[in-house]
Amino acid sequence: MSDIKTSEFLLYVSEDGELKIDVRLLDETVWLTQKQMAEMFQKNVSTINEHIKNVFDEGELDQNSTIRNFRIVQQEGGRSIEREVQHYNLDVIISVGYRVKSNRGTQFRIWATKVLREYIVKGFAMDDARLKNGGNNQYFDELLARIRDIRASEKLFYQKVLEIYATSIDYDPKEAESQKFFQTVQNKMHWAAHGHTAAEVVFSRVDGTKPNMGMTSFSGDGHPKSKDIAVAKNYLQEKEIDVLNRLVSMYLDFAELQALNGTSMYMKDWVAKLDKFLVASDRELLTHAGKISKLEAKQKAQLEYAVYKKQYIDYQTPVEKHFQEAIKDVVKIAKQRKK
Repeated sequence: MSDIKTSEFLLYVSEDGELKIDVRLLDETVWLTQKQMAEMFQKNVSTINEHIKNVFDEGELDQNSTIRNFRIVQQEGGRSIEREVQHYNLDVIISVGYRVKSNRGTQFRIWATKVLREYIVKGFAMDDARLKNGGNNQYFDELLARIRDIRASEKLFYQKVLEIYATSIDYDPKEAESQKFFQTVQNKMHWAAHGHTAAEVVFSRVDGTKPNMGMTSFSGDGHPKSKDIAVAKNYLQEKEIDVLNRLVSMYLDFAELQALNGTSMYMKDWVAKLDKFLVASDRELLTHAGKISKLEAKQKAQLEYAVYKKQYIDYQTPVEKHFQEAIKDVVKIAKQRKK
């Protein structure tokens, strides 16, 4: 049970401006009563109740996590009566909104479809007006941090660096020097962030006997995959990642601004620009190739991955082993049918 004092309120206004409802905001979701949903979708409370019942009966949502009682004060017969009233979170509101047959329900579905389509196609959906007008600074900062992390991912960083440096007079994607250029930029960034090259990080921190091989992040669910084991960023601590993400984001903005000037530059000129950027950021410059080669780091990561996989298999329960064997059998049968 929650008290009215522990939550905040937002004013929901329909697109035509005819409907205004105080929406309770608490624990990073919104809460409405059946009566409020009836007003929003222009339906009887009994209809809303029926839709909610079907949502739970069909197993679409779990009641325990989507329903909450709030203590509110109501005016009844000239008296102020305090009661506990059942509220439903955003998941229930959305589910009911897709089931309701009314103009309001149609408006809601159009809005929800637009937002979901933007998310599916673009990978994100943003309330630009809310963010520009202040919105929630905590979430805005989180958004910036997530963008920096995505921008500094090895694949995207590699693509962006190639786009920028492809403007160099002597750039040739087939030349060995051009192919090594990204590795130089990457190592300078890692060194500036935590004092190690990418290969040194992998070589010194990968350990097949540790949980997740010593990684702090990886792409797979449950366990790291082979594609994760040689990615230096996967072994960094939170503070190191934050510094690296900020450096990469700042540098890409700086490099793009330089490229907009249209000045003719050679590959060595871009290296000099990177060094100047790092010096201006009060970061230590990498002036050598590092103590560990990329090949050495990759080979050690592969050896440790073999240790990790063996240890993981040894610790599997009989049920887990049977499940894995069943999957292999299904895959084998599927391959045979294709032949």
